[in-house]
Amino acid sequence: MNIIKQATYLKNEVQIEKREDVFRGFIQVEKVSLRHRLFAQDNYSKTLQRELIHRPEAAGVLVYNDAAQQFALIEQFRVGAIDDQDSPWQLEIIAGVLDGDEQPEQCLMREALEEAGCHLFDVQHLFSFYPSAGACSELFHLYVAQAELPKSGSIFAMPDEGENIQLHVFDYQDIQTLLTTGRLKNAPVIMALQWLQQHIKTLSHV
Repeated sequence: MNIIKQATYLKNEVQIEKREDVFRGFIQVEKVSLRHRLFAQDNYSKTLQRELIHRPEAAGVLVYNDAAQQFALIEQFRVGAIDDQDSPWQLEIIAGVLDGDEQPEQCLMREALEEAGCHLFDVQHLFSFYPSAGACSELFHLYVAQAELPKSGSIFAMPDEGENIQLHVFDYQDIQTLLTTGRLKNAPVIMALQWLQQHIKTLSHV
């Protein structure tokens, strides 16, 4: 099996002709005119117009506890899910954007305290990925970590940031139900719980 270790083309195979600011707020939107190299050809594409959404680099962590065989998720209103057929209140892992020169693990320590009252240990990096590279520049760092879990149903908030968060603590046996009922609708929480399933299987063979 041939595993691709490097992209077919690198950054210098994109020709940027023009970049224009369309909107600048918490997020920024650019209109980009570009041409890029075509596969199996020496030619470049015609000039393409693309809107690019810039979001800050972010990090998220699934908090779990092997001794208690439990894990924690948070629930909060998300405007991106405002048209969801079920609910815009989403179940998620703890997450936040990196503040200035902050490193991902520093961000997670801060967010875990703010959003769940947790002190993390055994922090492990899983993946760094672009959640929506078709239109957004955000790079997301996904972690898992253990913690002493607070009481389920606790409310956390940063009122000046418009946050209102409820903590939910689940048993390990709830993972499959969460993954199959359609309640989870964002990639980081699904990826993290799939990791936790494998982790639990590993524990059972120790």
